[in-house]
Amino acid sequence: MNRAHEAGALHADINVRGPAWLREPRDANALVTSLWSGTAHKEDGVLVVGGVDVRALARDVGTPAYVLDEIDFRQRARAFRTAFADYDVFYAGKAFLCTTVARWVHEEGLCLDVCSAGELTVALRAGFDPARIGYHGNNKTTGELRRALEAGVGRIVVDSFDELDRLDALVAEPGLGPARVMVRVTAGVEAHTHEYIATAHEDQKFGFSINNGDAFEAVRRVSGREGYRLLGLHSHIGSQIFDTSGFEVAARRVLALHARVSDELGVDLPELDLGGGFGIAYTTQDDPSDPAQLAVELTKIVEHECRALDVEVPRLSVEPGRAIVGPAMCTLYEVGTVKQVSLDAGAVRTYVSVDGGMSDNIRTALYDADYSATVASRASDAPVALARVVGKHCEAGDIVVKDEFLPGDIRPGDLLAVPGTGAYCRSMASNYNHALRPPVVAVRDGVATVVVRRETEDDLLATDVGAHAAPVMREDGTGAGTGAVDGGEQ
Repeated sequence: MNRAHEAGALHADINVRGPAWLREPRDANALVTSLWSGTAHKEDGVLVVGGVDVRALARDVGTPAYVLDEIDFRQRARAFRTAFADYDVFYAGKAFLCTTVARWVHEEGLCLDVCSAGELTVALRAGFDPARIGYHGNNKTTGELRRALEAGVGRIVVDSFDELDRLDALVAEPGLGPARVMVRVTAGVEAHTHEYIATAHEDQKFGFSINNGDAFEAVRRVSGREGYRLLGLHSHIGSQIFDTSGFEVAARRVLALHARVSDELGVDLPELDLGGGFGIAYTTQDDPSDPAQLAVELTKIVEHECRALDVEVPRLSVEPGRAIVGPAMCTLYEVGTVKQVSLDAGAVRTYVSVDGGMSDNIRTALYDADYSATVASRASDAPVALARVVGKHCEAGDIVVKDEFLPGDIRPGDLLAVPGTGAYCRSMASNYNHALRPPVVAVRDGVATVVVRRETEDDLLATDVGAHAAPVMREDGTGAGTGAVDGGEQ
């Protein structure tokens, strides 16, 4: 029985045998290849990615560091482009985006999905064709919408009536229209994933509900209206999904709305976006589909529903993000402390502390996510022991890998690598405890290139105006500005 614990059930569980799916490895030095990028392998126990020995990488750029396998990323992007040849494939930049990755996406023939002004800035800085950019977001400001229209983004995915009010005012201005829009709809589907990354059930913030009629009203409002070009409907049911049954239910409901729009409004919607959320293997319990299988299944679902409704199949699009960048990246840490912690009933758990943690990977704490790990700097013939990999932050929930079999002789100075950290690790990284966010190092053909540098203490202090801070409001109620005082640091 788990005892209540203020830090969560993880800290009340005294079963140190690990979860049922975790099996003791025959060889703790071997990689489970399905969890790693395509070029990752071991040579005499040392992890090599993209032809780069991680020991040399750690010496040159330090730890922690995100290691991005360029060949693997490109191959996964190309696999989606090939499998979904008749679709528009949008790389979901929220998973991970930098100018280098944006260029890779562009070169591999994919479109790009952004959901903030910052992501749009990165895409435009990389020279990405704005006509191939889609703009998401449930609360886009007037300024963000204006910038998207001025840049000429290929589509804006509208999410609320308030957003349509803001767009109405903007497209009335000379030179800003027409706005190419898709209407994001909520299909009322309970995706089999964590509550926080399920996005198509009714009780959440995204989209117009099909069930209560808001979705149809949003389409009616936009259709035929001057200043708009209505492209179609958009549906996204969640993330880290393995079962296409959720897509089938969503497609049925969204296409029924698509047909109703045609019948009642006389509007033929040319496009339909099925979203993304395709899962990857973080541990051996995960069994994701490959892009070719996904393309066959999704196409079959849509064609079947369109035949039943007697409507033409619209131009389809999907939005993989995690499925491309997730397996292409691993995180490299250095072990600093190893503790044998006594628990109830004589049980003992091995805690392995590394030099990163929840500041570079919040997903374990946020989503109860599972990860794997391997000693990356040497081979070991010691018997394995079940361990928990934790970070260095002042937080009991600072866990990187909840359960993993590691060599029993793991010790300070060892390098530890965690696979599958490409999606939502660097993009959700923080400065908790004033930690410096790690660099992203692209590796290919034996060459390592820093594409996002490690933060410095100067970076931390750059926004801390300190003694040079100016008041925002004077005593008389007049504005005093938000910058530094004249002559002070900016």
